[in-house]
Amino acid sequence: MTLGLYGGSFDPPHRGHVELARRAKEELGLDPLLVLVSADPGHKHVDTPADVRLRLARAAFPDDQVVLDEFPRTVDLLRAHPEWNDPVFLIGADQFRDFLSWKEPDEVLRRARLAVATRPGFPREELEPVLSHLEHPERVLFFEIEPTPVASRQLRERLSDGTEVDLELPPAVGDLIRSEGLYKA
Repeated sequence: MTLGLYGGSFDPPHRGHVELARRAKEELGLDPLLVLVSADPGHKHVDTPADVRLRLARAAFPDDQVVLDEFPRTVDLLRAHPEWNDPVFLIGADQFRDFLSWKEPDEVLRRARLAVATRPGFPREELEPVLSHLEHPERVLFFEIEPTPVASRQLRERLSDGTEVDLELPPAVGDLIRSEGLYKA
């Protein structure tokens, strides 16, 4: 069994997040998948409280374990869990372009393999400079997902304007947002 780790702010979780997780489980044989909702992301400001984002993520990933990640940096999370035996940490290609700016990226790769989701036509040459600076580039795996042209930031803006976004959200997430009146201006 290979443990998959999928972290993020999930503000809100959308179909792109769900598709990335589904495809990674299918392609890489991840079982179980642990979805980690960042309580306080070290790389960006989040207005939506962590407990709300946790409920939304649980609605988006009903078949996976969803927990709150109290560590702002991935390497600190991995250090806190030595019992995880060579897990696979999922990220998107856009995040991987910034991987060298993470806290101790080579230590992250010593403690976990990275699985990077790319879209068809994504220029792999944009990722080569990152790979060339890593001590263990062989610990980076790539898998392809269908493009999902949606971002949480855009969804928050559209939700606050009252624009319909049901096609971009898992149904249970949309229901929860409506029932709790989340993301309204």
